[in-house]
Amino acid sequence: MRIPSIRGVLVFVVAMLALTRPSFGQLRVSVSFGPPALPLYEQPVCPGEGYIWTPGYWGWSADEDDYYWVPGTWVLAPEAGFFWTPPYWAWGDGGFVFFAGYWGPQVGFYGGINYGFGYFGTGFVGGRWDGGHFFYNREVTNVNVTVIHNVYNERVVSHNVNRVSYNGGEGGVIARPTPQQEAFARERHTPPSAAQVQHVQAARGNRELMASANHGKPAIAATARPNEFTGRGAIAAKEAGAPYHPPTNRAPMNRSGARTGGNTGESARPVHPNELSPMDRPSAPNTGNAKLDKKYQQEQQKLEQQQGKERQKLQQQQEKEHQQTARQNANEAQKQQMEQRHQQQTQDMRQRHVEQQQQLQQRQAPAPRPPSKPH
Repeated sequence: MRIPSIRGVLVFVVAMLALTRPSFGQLRVSVSFGPPALPLYEQPVCPGEGYIWTPGYWGWSADEDDYYWVPGTWVLAPEAGFFWTPPYWAWGDGGFVFFAGYWGPQVGFYGGINYGFGYFGTGFVGGRWDGGHFFYNREVTNVNVTVIHNVYNERVVSHNVNRVSYNGGEGGVIARPTPQQEAFARERHTPPSAAQVQHVQAARGNRELMASANHGKPAIAATARPNEFTGRGAIAAKEAGAPYHPPTNRAPMNRSGARTGGNTGESARPVHPNELSPMDRPSAPNTGNAKLDKKYQQEQQKLEQQQGKERQKLQQQQEKEHQQTARQNANEAQKQQMEQRHQQQTQDMRQRHVEQQQQLQQRQAPAPRPPSKPH
C-alpha cells in the first residue's frame, strides 16, 4: 500500500467543519501546506451583457501534488438574478480545506479573501441585477460602454490589501461567516456551469499554471471567456502576490514535466489503480424534490460501484502483466515500457471517471435559465 506524503497528499474530510457551507456537489479535500498568494493581474474586458466576473483562484492537483492557477474569467450567469460566490481555502482539521464556489441569488461567505474586481472579502460590489438585466459598476469592472450600456459608477473603498489566498491558520485571513452569510448558503443555488468545469480542467492540464512552474506568477492569470487561454483576452499576471516558497521536500521535475521520486521516494503520478486516491465524493443532492434526490443518490451509488469494478479489473490485469514479465525475465527497458503503459492506462481511467462524475453532477443540477435579454 502506498504511504501518504506528509507534505501534501489529499485527505477527504469526513466531518463538517465550522466554515462548511452547503453546496451542491461540494468537494472537501485537505492539503498540508497552503496555496500561494493571489497574483496581481488586470481584468479582461467584459465580452457581453449577462457575463459575471468569476475571480481566479488556486486549485489543487492530486496527480501533480501541486497547486495550479485557475484563471479568472467572465461567465454567463446561469439565470437572471444569480451571483457567483467564489471558492476558497481555509485551515481546518489539520489541513487547508477547499470549499467550492456556487451560483445563487446572494453572495455567500468566501473566506474573507480579497479577490479584487468587486470581491473584496465580503459580498460583491461589481454589479447588480435590475429588471432581469445585469448592471456593471465601472469603478471596479472593465466594461466597454459602447458594447454594454447597463452600467453605473459607484465608488468603492477597500481597506483589504492582503493578497493571502486562504482563511485561518498561520498567516491566513481572519474572517468568519456572519449569520446572514450562513443563511445565504442555505438558499437555492447551483454548482459551476459546464463552461466553468471545462475551464478548470484546461487549467489543471496546463503546465504553465502549476505553482511549481510559475512560482505564483501565472502566464495566464485571466481570460475574457472560459477556456480561452490564447489571444488578446488572455492576460498574464503582473507579479506574484508574494514570494512563493514551496515545501523544501518537493520532488524535482524531469524533462517531461512529471515529478521524480526526489526526497519523498514516490512519484506524484499514480502508476497503478491501487495507488489512486479515493474518488471525489460529492455531497447528497438537495433539489427540493425528495424522490428526485433519492434517484440521484442511487445513480451516484451505481456509478461508484461501476468505477470500483473498473479499478479492480485494471489492477488485476496489470498485476497479471507484472507476473508475465517476471517469468520472461524482461530487461529494465521492457519493464520501464510496461510501467509507462500502466501509468497511462491508470491516468486515462482516472480522467474518464472524473468526467463521468462531473457529467452526473451536471445532470443533477437544476436546469439553468439564460439571463433575460433587452427588448
